[in-house]
Amino acid sequence: MKKQYLLILIIATLSFLFSACKNEAGYKTLIITGQNNHNWKASSPVLKQILEETGLFSAEIMITPEKGGDMKTFDPDFSKYRLVVIDYNGDSWSERTNTAFVDFVKNGGGVVIYHAADNSFPNWKEYNEMTGLGGWGERNQKDGPYVYYKNNQLVTDTSAGNGGSHGKRREFLVLTRITDHPITRGLPVAWLHGTDELYSQLRGPAKNMQILATAFADSAAGGGTMRDEPMLMTITFGKGRIFHTTMGHADVGGGPSMHCAGFITTLQRGAEWAVTGDVTQKVPWDFPSAAGVVLRPDFKEITLDEAFTHIGNYDIAKSTKYLSCIQSHLRSLSGDEAGLLSMEKMMVKVIKDKNATIDSKKLLLHELSWMGSDYSVPVIKDLEANAELKDEAEYALSRLQTK
Repeated sequence: MKKQYLLILIIATLSFLFSACKNEAGYKTLIITGQNNHNWKASSPVLKQILEETGLFSAEIMITPEKGGDMKTFDPDFSKYRLVVIDYNGDSWSERTNTAFVDFVKNGGGVVIYHAADNSFPNWKEYNEMTGLGGWGERNQKDGPYVYYKNNQLVTDTSAGNGGSHGKRREFLVLTRITDHPITRGLPVAWLHGTDELYSQLRGPAKNMQILATAFADSAAGGGTMRDEPMLMTITFGKGRIFHTTMGHADVGGGPSMHCAGFITTLQRGAEWAVTGDVTQKVPWDFPSAAGVVLRPDFKEITLDEAFTHIGNYDIAKSTKYLSCIQSHLRSLSGDEAGLLSMEKMMVKVIKDKNATIDSKKLLLHELSWMGSDYSVPVIKDLEANAELKDEAEYALSRLQTK
């Protein structure tokens, strides 16, 4: 009996360890690229980096034959993956590959349709159902309606006309249309996206589709429709879930559209939803608002340690990202006395640093004025003798001493 119990215990332990290793490896992801009217050599490595940055995905890039090549040699085993990201706009795949992909999605595989991938395969019925809406490729009224928002009303427009257009690349405001979807839950209602192509006049089957976010295609930028065009969409196909983002025009190294914290975050959250149907990732502190674009050239969210390492060099005429990081963490610690005291000690350390800038000390004094304790009072009192910091020090003390 003891031996049987021991065997069960060993099996359970091995099963747990196997499961932990499997989760640590992340959801296996295939990024398909190799032909595109966009710079796929720039975009695909960035997509891989963005997804793997979450710790949820383990991605590999598969490159198809060049245009005019033998597409029968492109024969991925989709069953090995939980997620397929399409960064492709080129020659048709073989019937065998098409069938395998349709089966993968129908049986619950997750898909991300990225930017120009919605231009692909205009004559492939199932693929167009997966994208919901697409453009170019001689798409017109035969392929389905235009879908957009006009005067805050969702419109399904069956009028004749070609599908797909965009004006000059520019920054634009994105409006969150469905705020309680797992992908968009917690996002601002409006946020500014980095310089990008604003796709408009997309049309397609639009079956089982939800439009999560839109942007206004202003005619002043050229190619505008003067209506709110879909930017983020979800589609279900069989048991599969598809996240479709029209954003992310790639330059070398990604460029402002792929560096945008809004693009990065929605791609990461959309990919997780496509695999699991839910989103566990928190909305990052640096997610953009309507006030301005937030760029991450290295695609990573700044850590608190990084913020305190650099805040002492703060110049009010330059980026506020380090201060914003600290402020975000302070807000998250509301009511946590131990956590706030730990932050207070780090802030005092910067204030005492002779090499820290006056601007950085002014900003931190303002924060200490509402969340500081007796710990910081002696240090702030010493600053009353500093002509450049006297006003901020007195203000902070007046608030702290009346708490």
